[in-house]
Amino acid sequence: MNASLRSIRIAPKKAQLVAKMIRGKSVPDAMYTLERTNKKAARLLEGLLRSAMANASHNEKQDPQMLVIKTLIVNKAQCYHRGVPMARGRVRPMRKFMSHINLTLGVEGEDNKPKKKESTSQTAKKTVKKDTTSEMKPTSTKSKSEPKKDTTTSTSKSSVPAKAKAPAKKKATPKKS
Repeated sequence: MNASLRSIRIAPKKAQLVAKMIRGKSVPDAMYTLERTNKKAARLLEGLLRSAMANASHNEKQDPQMLVIKTLIVNKAQCYHRGVPMARGRVRPMRKFMSHINLTLGVEGEDNKPKKKESTSQTAKKTVKKDTTSEMKPTSTKSKSEPKKDTTTSTSKSSVPAKAKAPAKKKATPKKS
């Protein structure tokens, strides 16, 4: 119950305005809204909705009047690069955007992805794996009260801060003339 338009010549911002109006509505309500909207995106989405309804009735044997618009996604596609002439032979660049539009119809209150149930043998295997991993962990023989030994060498780090290591700057004395 899907339909899509690829690389359609309308800016995604303009298509998104009309898509917001019908997202989540039932198919008859969406058709009513699109038929009475005076926008180019409304004509495109109306044709897309009719295509999705035909796919639902032909492929899935569903009654299109009982369906709801589950998802309606408008994405940006590639763009045409055009130019507008300016003074002194220059050109102002212009980009004309295109859109990809995907529409999915579904039944009200039904999830599209059915959840898989695990068999009891699979859950038993998972519990066995958890038990074996806890036995393999080595136990620490050191007590927590022992202090940690300092393993740093004197050549790598010294107790003198970095600022003290830098040579002191001499004060500039004025030249005598």
